[in-house]
Amino acid sequence: MDGARLAASRPARALAAALLSLALLSACGGSGREPSGAPSRTGTPVGTPSRTSPDPTSPASARPPVSAPASASATASPRPVRAAVYFLHEGRLSAAPRTVTGPATAAAALRALLAGPSGVERGHDRVTAIPSGTALRSLAVRDRVATVDLSSRYDDAPGAPADARLAQVVFTATRFPGVERVRFRVDGGPAAGLGPAAGGRPLGRGDFEDLSPGVLVESPLLGETVTAPLRVHGTANTFEAEFRLRVSDGSGRTVADVRVAASSGSGTRGTFDVTVPYRAAGGPGPGTLTAYVLSAEDGHRVVLDTVPLTLAR
Repeated sequence: MDGARLAASRPARALAAALLSLALLSACGGSGREPSGAPSRTGTPVGTPSRTSPDPTSPASARPPVSAPASASATASPRPVRAAVYFLHEGRLSAAPRTVTGPATAAAALRALLAGPSGVERGHDRVTAIPSGTALRSLAVRDRVATVDLSSRYDDAPGAPADARLAQVVFTATRFPGVERVRFRVDGGPAAGLGPAAGGRPLGRGDFEDLSPGVLVESPLLGETVTAPLRVHGTANTFEAEFRLRVSDGSGRTVADVRVAASSGSGTRGTFDVTVPYRAAGGPGPGTLTAYVLSAEDGHRVVLDTVPLTLAR
């Protein structure tokens, strides 16, 4: 090709290249950017939500609704609640576990108390002073005072002191944080024949110190399966607020024995909450938690409370 013809062809090629570029831009919408939905360099389509950044309008990423109180919804499913009822063991109050269904958990716990101890609990010498057949007529709580209305059967125990049966109800009701004292009524009227409950005076746990053991274990409860380390809490009224907790296995062998100091003692009931490490050989088996003090006279053990358990290893 001679020089003249080469020079003439250069403008034609430049014009053709320009026309081709204009056609490509038109096909892409004239923006020069990839169209929505086209693969990007990262492999995620442009214009679609990233997997690491959920779409805030998507139901899957929306904030869950706030649950309404059970009492506010007629369709709310009842939920089991761990509670305790109080029987008598060697003349002193002793807690036993119950599972009740909300929302009226305090009333359910009182009905469980009125039903009496189970066969297992009776086998461990737990008894009740409440006459069989006693029914709960109503329960209302106001200003941390529970007004408990029981059937006349509750007062049908001629010659029997009323304190024990009153204490069982008071301790069961005041297990719930919203209740501090209990006012008694019988068949809708005043509890005239029930000793300290006569006259409508609300009663609290402090009114029954003579029925409370020196150490009242509130957890663990009778028959429960526990694991190491064992958390134990409750109340105590011992000399200088001190006592000991012993864990023994089914053969009576001691697997833990620790000193405990309550928040107060020597006439004033205090609280305690401790963790007790223990080591027991073998598989799960029976055990006992014993609260005791050492006699100032000869050093022998004075047992204040016992809680039969199942020890998990």
